[in-house]
Amino acid sequence: MTAEAVLANRVDLRGYPHRLLSVVSHRGIGGDQVTQALAAAEVPESFGWELVTVSEFASSRLVHAVLRRR
Repeated sequence: MTAEAVLANRVDLRGYPHRLLSVVSHRGIGGDQVTQALAAAEVPESFGWELVTVSEFASSRLVHAVLRRR
């Protein structure tokens, strides 16, 4: 799911069947993408998800926040 969709409250994880998910940020550059990914990763925390790691893939210029269901 995109960080933009999470931050705009357009994501519903109630029916999501898996234990892991990735929030991808593709807006902005460098630090802006990391900030957006982390901000979006905070939203699902109140629904039982926890941040596992944040990775930046230089070849695709995307930042992924990986979360795990508690």
